[in-house]
Amino acid sequence: MGKVTGFMEYERIEEGYKPVPERLKNYKEFVIGLDDAQANKQAARCMDCGTPFCNSGCPVNNIIPDFNDMVFRADWKSAIDTLHSTNNFPEFTGRICPAPCEAACTLNVNDDAVGIKSIEHAIIDRAWAEGWVKPQPSPHKTGKKVAVVGSGPAGMAAAQQLARAGHAVTLFEKNDRVGGLLRYGIPDFKMEKVHIDRRVEQMQAEGVTFRTGVMVGAVKDPLGKDSRVTNWARETITPEQLQKEFDAILLTGGAEQSRDLPVPGRDLTGVHFAMEFLPQQNKVNAGDKVKDQLRADGKHVIVIGGGDTGSDCVGTSNRHGAASVTQFELMPQPPEEENRPMTWPYWPIKLRTSSSHEEGCEREFAISTKELLGEKGKVTGLKTVRVEWKDGKMQEVAGSEQTLKADLVLLAMGFVAPVSAVLTAFGVEKDARGNARATTDFVGGYATNVPKVFAAGDIRRGQSLVVWAIREGRQAARSVDEFLMGYSDLPR
Repeated sequence: MGKVTGFMEYERIEEGYKPVPERLKNYKEFVIGLDDAQANKQAARCMDCGTPFCNSGCPVNNIIPDFNDMVFRADWKSAIDTLHSTNNFPEFTGRICPAPCEAACTLNVNDDAVGIKSIEHAIIDRAWAEGWVKPQPSPHKTGKKVAVVGSGPAGMAAAQQLARAGHAVTLFEKNDRVGGLLRYGIPDFKMEKVHIDRRVEQMQAEGVTFRTGVMVGAVKDPLGKDSRVTNWARETITPEQLQKEFDAILLTGGAEQSRDLPVPGRDLTGVHFAMEFLPQQNKVNAGDKVKDQLRADGKHVIVIGGGDTGSDCVGTSNRHGAASVTQFELMPQPPEEENRPMTWPYWPIKLRTSSSHEEGCEREFAISTKELLGEKGKVTGLKTVRVEWKDGKMQEVAGSEQTLKADLVLLAMGFVAPVSAVLTAFGVEKDARGNARATTDFVGGYATNVPKVFAAGDIRRGQSLVVWAIREGRQAARSVDEFLMGYSDLPR
């Protein structure tokens, strides 16, 4: 380890933010990463635990104490090699992962956790700046062809691993650009898309073929009301075509069907899914022209849903110049400080305030929408009621009804299932939640009931984190490699 007493001598150092007035003028990233001296002190706080729970708290099992020690010793090259050994895309996780590793940090029992995410961020940014991130093409080709359907983080991770194993990989994406929800769900101010583009260039040099604008499965309007999310495919390929052309198929689509709000007034103009609103701004940022773009300029915006997607709607609305932004959460307000001894090393329930909230937002907890109000077909407000939980059941609080003004209502209540038409087209069995049925067993994991068809990421586990998608993509790649070759040297 680095400094034996570092965790007693140094306090946690948070990454900085550019001032709110400055960052609201554009859609650029505004996080100020750690400099070398700050990263050295932060890494020195790592305790060299006998059992480092951060490793298991991290879904991709990053070897965190090791790269912390390397950063402390200024061995940045070894640090990125160690980080890349478990995580294909640390520039994604270093920016948008909620860092469950830090919740599991032993220091977090009674002190502030080591800033693992900020160290990861510093390592990968240093690696790109130094030119250490290079293509790793396989010296040997297997002659096997693999189709990966869906180019989000699960699909990208799987495709990269399979290409490095020597297979000929084609990655299919229904939208016009690669990245899935990283591209068209995450706002640019949280993660600029240059990070995806650099990885695409690396993967192309490693032999991955990208085919965008291709919908797998002959379906019409596959997402129903979500069909306005992005441009639809220019081309359709049937499952039968893929099964004929490829030796294995890995389905890695996202959980893209948004949870709806079945209340009176739902069909009023001005009520939209978050995934209609957010992707349009990302396309504009990329230089595209979006006809009749959904915008919040001068509007009273209400975001229904208290999670990260709702927070992204808040930040985007503020950049549009909304008159006001209010975010609803059905659950009661969590405590500002978690009970660490009770929850550690698991993910704690506590009040989380995002950078978007700090830019300007009213937050309402324990509130439910009863009706959407409108005039001449346009939304003008909401009828709400306070709720409380008794005996495990949600009950309305008598006399708590109120009406709030709204010109734009954004539904950000999570995602319920993947594109079912794709699974149906392949004949893949679904679980009770509508996800692809496939286990994560060490042998034969991620295989579906359809011969040579595998599934990983949100399409298998449901809505989840980018770090879980990378983990599943890596593990599924090993299973596909074993299926094709009888063995695999890929890490799991």
